[in-house]
Amino acid sequence: MNPIENERAAGSATLARTQTTAAEDRSAKVAVTIFPLIIIVAFLIAFIKPGAVQPFAGYVTPALGIIMFGMGLTLTAPDFKMVAKRPLPILIGVVSQFVIMPLLGVALAWIFNLPPELAAGVVLVGAAPGGTSSNVISYLAKGDVALSVTMTTISTLLAPIFTPLLTLWLAGSWMDVSASAMAMSIVKIVIIPVVGGLLVRTFAGKIVEKVLPALPWISVLGIAYVVMAVVSGSADKIVEAGAIILVVVILHNGLGYALGYAVAHFTGSDRAAARTTSVEVGMQNSGLAAGLAAMHLTPEAALPAAVFSVWHNISGGLYASMLLRLDTRRERKEA
Repeated sequence: MNPIENERAAGSATLARTQTTAAEDRSAKVAVTIFPLIIIVAFLIAFIKPGAVQPFAGYVTPALGIIMFGMGLTLTAPDFKMVAKRPLPILIGVVSQFVIMPLLGVALAWIFNLPPELAAGVVLVGAAPGGTSSNVISYLAKGDVALSVTMTTISTLLAPIFTPLLTLWLAGSWMDVSASAMAMSIVKIVIIPVVGGLLVRTFAGKIVEKVLPALPWISVLGIAYVVMAVVSGSADKIVEAGAIILVVVILHNGLGYALGYAVAHFTGSDRAAARTTSVEVGMQNSGLAAGLAAMHLTPEAALPAAVFSVWHNISGGLYASMLLRLDTRRERKEA
């Protein structure tokens, strides 16, 4: 191949990469715009017409299993190899996930003097693993997407241990919590589906790749269903405590972003990794928390998780936009 042909080939490859990146950007921006709208619509339907939703609200466990199976389908071997390659940022992120958010939940519950059911629900949200939508937000915020996927995966796999124990330890004074029963539920609706999805991806990768673009939509529809099921069972409580729960959720989420970034920054992470840690800490698997609360606590305890599901999808997009604006200002100053 002569130099001219080499240059043309290089140009074609660059154009293809640019087009691919642009397509990914458009897809991610559509996702971060449409997903919150779907969750909001689901919330409003269940709130306005709870009686119409209630007859179909008994399938939270299968819905969560489907979401987790979809997560398993997205996993590949490099996601786990990164644990050996970059153990420190992963350790920082996962430890922050299971320390910062549960303790913030306790602090906010005490500061706002929440009723026992709501206090336990806030703590359970904090003790949940990272949310799957955090990967999209990390991408939009120019974070480390591979690191985000690995952090979400590891915190999810550790959830059967830490989520019930933290909930028992931190929320046990407000409500009776059966850590063993909650752990078994997490194994059934998280670990088994995730491992099943991973095995299917391993042995039928080519088939799975064809359906990967649909998985985020299946996931968000599953979360929307969980939100509808939870909200329809506690619509009256939303009227009573909706405003204060929204304030608590906004603070919980926002402080999670801020403290997650601070911890990563002061422990030596670069900017992309710090942004990823921030997003991973601030965004929780609130669908799982809502399901666990409904199964093992009370419908009222699931309310904070339902509100969190709506809010963190909105705040994530806003947070990513803010970080990108900061990048633009920084680039202008350096120019």
